[in-house]
Amino acid sequence: MARLFVAVWPPAEILDRVAALPRAQVDGLRWTDRRQWHVTLRFLGRVDDVASAAAALEGMDPVSRPEAVLGRTVGRFGRRVVHVPVSGLEGVADAVASATADVGLPPEDRPFTGHLTLARAKGTEADIGALTGGVITGRWTVDEVCLVESRLSAAGADYAVVGRFPLGS
Repeated sequence: MARLFVAVWPPAEILDRVAALPRAQVDGLRWTDRRQWHVTLRFLGRVDDVASAAAALEGMDPVSRPEAVLGRTVGRFGRRVVHVPVSGLEGVADAVASATADVGLPPEDRPFTGHLTLARAKGTEADIGALTGGVITGRWTVDEVCLVESRLSAAGADYAVVGRFPLGS
């Protein structure tokens, strides 16, 4: 059984911009690193058959290659997640959700909120408010979506791309 999600990976020049953001040391906060920076389009959860997830993505309705827009400022989700917003991927996220509706967990019943996670707090006591507001911008054309296996460990998540699915023109 594999823990899977569908994601978009930014190109190196966008990752370089994210890497240049300051990373203050805050008790209870774990920063993610370059290998983990992606935009999750849909979390599938534990799936018995990776091939079924890949087949669903191969059968996805054609989607034009969208332009992803990074930023404008570093934000947060509540008191636990520091992130950079990414817009422009709503259409491809909808297509992925439709194609994989019968694979893994049911699609979430809320609007898609594209983002790159920068850090997560272990508890609710970390003060992450001061980490927000930094300006970061960028754009890139998304050529593919990836089926990714996530392996969790004490050191954090390790991701392996198990399938790549090109988008249209």
